[in-house]
Amino acid sequence: MSYVVLILGMAAITWLVRTAVFVLGERLVFPPIVRTALGFVPVTVLTAIIVPMAVSPHGQGAELTWRNPQLVGALAAIAVSVLTRRPLVTIAAGLGVFFLWQGVVLH
Repeated sequence: MSYVVLILGMAAITWLVRTAVFVLGERLVFPPIVRTALGFVPVTVLTAIIVPMAVSPHGQGAELTWRNPQLVGALAAIAVSVLTRRPLVTIAAGLGVFFLWQGVVLH
């Protein structure tokens, strides 16, 4: 039951924030520093989701070894991203390395 309340609470907060921005529209003006900070939110959230999954895929502490296909795929994706700056190529390369590493190298 507590999960239902938690999910409903998160949904209500999300709805309120989105509705406030929609209703206030142009009247809602952020200072330049806040606008700059908001530009970093997507990258920060994505990093907060991906890094723990890559470093500790089983939730038992850091697995910083060559036997961690999530980490190897993430490192490959970082390298491709730095070289190409193309999101789709980065995702494809990271997934390709992950599946290749998991299927060929580890088995």
